Amino acid sequence: MPAEPTAFDSGQRPTIRGEKAGEGAPIVLCHGITATRRSVVHGSRRLERDGHTVIGYDARGHGESDPAPEGEGYDYSELVGDLESVVATEVGKGPFVLAGHSMGAHTAVAYALRHAERVAGLVAIGPTYTGTIAAESLDYWDGLAAALKRDGVDGFVDYIDRRQGIDPSWRESVLRFTRERMLRHRNLDALVVALREVPRSRPFESLGELAGLEVPTLVVASHDAADPGHPYAIASEYAGRLPRARLVSEAEGQSPLAWQGGRLSREIAAFCAEPTVAERMGL
Repeated sequence: MPAEPTAFDSGQRPTIRGEKAGEGAPIVLCHGITATRRSVVHGSRRLERDGHTVIGYDARGHGESDPAPEGEGYDYSELVGDLESVVATEVGKGPFVLAGHSMGAHTAVAYALRHAERVAGLVAIGPTYTGTIAAESLDYWDGLAAALKRDGVDGFVDYIDRRQGIDPSWRESVLRFTRERMLRHRNLDALVVALREVPRSRPFESLGELAGLEVPTLVVASHDAADPGHPYAIASEYAGRLPRARLVSEAEGQSPLAWQGGRLSREIAAFCAEPTVAERMGL
């Protein structure tokens, strides 16, 4: 049974809730839009067993965390601000490894661009931001928000089924996983707003900025048959632009590496043990 979340109290609002477990070199996990802290390594405890303190939290408006307060929203600048607060209260002043999936990957990269000296290693899982915001993409997210607002979780899942073009061999797994993820949220109205605002926000201006990020990076890609929402080509481009990055993925036909909590944790643990990362951690 997952641990009950605790408030990562920075004295600011919204209250961000999460979990901190294990002892050792810290790793902070950031999840994707409409996901929760459980959806990065999917409940795997491998990182704790390998000697890490793992800090996972629900982004504002997600899971058990509070919605954005009046006058604020779900812009990446606000998401990065929440991450900064979590780091300040739960990590302290030392270096740490930062890992994020999708929205969480963009949040993590944006944080690293601001605070490269704090980040011993960066793990970008399934990034999708390319530096441009396409009208067609916004139409998709707006439709998803409208389906959630009108018909709740059932409408959300049905919309994904109709619009994502899921390979039939993966359809049942994707829809089951999506429904389970959505049932973990305390405030669906907040998610409706996040679905409209996050895709309109820029975590950073362009992919050209990645060339200046001198942080060891592991980029995790998924093949498009099972996970078309996180294109392999975009992850590959991140790996090509980041000067100290390497790319990993599952073999063709396998379940996406981003979905395999145990295997993904092993990849992250191996990355943390690499000399360049360990040295930056002071190990």
